[in-house]
Amino acid sequence: MTDRLVIIGAGQAGFAVAAKLRALNDMRPITLIGAEADYPYQRPPLSKKYLLGEMSFDRLQFRPAEWYGENNIEVMLSTKVEAIDRAEKAVRCDNGLSIDYDKLVIATGSSPRKLPEDMGGNLDGVFTVRDKADADRLAAGMLPGRRLLVVGGGYIGLEAAAVARKLGLEVTVIEMAERILQRVASKETADAMRAIHESHGVVIREKTGLTRLLGVNGHVTDAELASGEIVACDMVIVGIGAVPGDELATAAGLETMNGVVVDEHGRSSDPDIFAAGDCALLPWRDGRVRLESVQNAVDQAEAVAAVIAGATQAYNPRPWFWSDQYDVKLQIAGFNLGYDQTVVRKGSREGALSIWYYKDGVLIAVDGINDAKAYVTAKKLLEQGRSVPAAQIADPAIDLKSLL
Repeated sequence: MTDRLVIIGAGQAGFAVAAKLRALNDMRPITLIGAEADYPYQRPPLSKKYLLGEMSFDRLQFRPAEWYGENNIEVMLSTKVEAIDRAEKAVRCDNGLSIDYDKLVIATGSSPRKLPEDMGGNLDGVFTVRDKADADRLAAGMLPGRRLLVVGGGYIGLEAAAVARKLGLEVTVIEMAERILQRVASKETADAMRAIHESHGVVIREKTGLTRLLGVNGHVTDAELASGEIVACDMVIVGIGAVPGDELATAAGLETMNGVVVDEHGRSSDPDIFAAGDCALLPWRDGRVRLESVQNAVDQAEAVAAVIAGATQAYNPRPWFWSDQYDVKLQIAGFNLGYDQTVVRKGSREGALSIWYYKDGVLIAVDGINDAKAYVTAKKLLEQGRSVPAAQIADPAIDLKSLL
């Protein structure tokens, strides 16, 4: 028998579980298993400040290497878990090792969707960005004057477009849906972000599907669009969503459904196995949702750690997100799933704008575009479980501070 906690995945959520347990003075043995060669690090800056050369990799790491030993956390790098043996309560690794566990946390995150091979997804010069190795390969090709095609007009694609323009590339974004940010934001937010990108010289083409990428000698050279048009490109970034890392859970017989199904405590269908972060499908209102954000990865992981340490409090998500594009900070409080009304409010500073989302007359989320005041106000309201009538938000004479 062992009291060891094994954590599969050395990203944001996996690290947060281990760090929180130590902060709670829970000193059970912990083994943290990561597929990469580096100690846990922040991922969001990889496609922004790190790619721009504004932040060195050592600044991305959560803790120096010696911290793990000092805190009795065994870290196994460059190691992939091949199977979870629930009967034996052990994980089998690709290096032949078998590690017993008392409790197990699956924190395997998500992976970018890739273009299929028959669409040219395997050509050189076609990129997705998930880890440091991806960012390093991409950085080598991000040279001024090169032509970049971004496939997908979500936040990932738009952030990539902004970085590329800063580096002097010619950028075209294609989005097969009616508009950019179709799945994640309102038309008003999309209109504002489109105008910002076009002012920086990005060509955005909506309702434009990709048929395939074409190449010469194995390197991408062109994109054939659904219309039959051919667009020249030296490199391609694919930003078409992500898939949860739930393969190990599925193979082990855990309940999965576009993610590892967990209860309000982060516990899977096996009471000794938890999941946290992008790979977890958690209760939300009257359904379930995967929240793909750093904030959720940390908060849910820390809630799971508390439960492992003996707490009984349920995790109550308070989502917030952000996106940096050029000198624009888009801050999002709440989760706009199912909204049926939006209210647009101009901020007190030039260019500041906020979009307030309502469902059945109740405030559920806000997008703040260079509008920290609106974001902070909305975040506090949502955390307090309070709503504000849409008519008050629409009235420019009402000071947001008075709503608190």
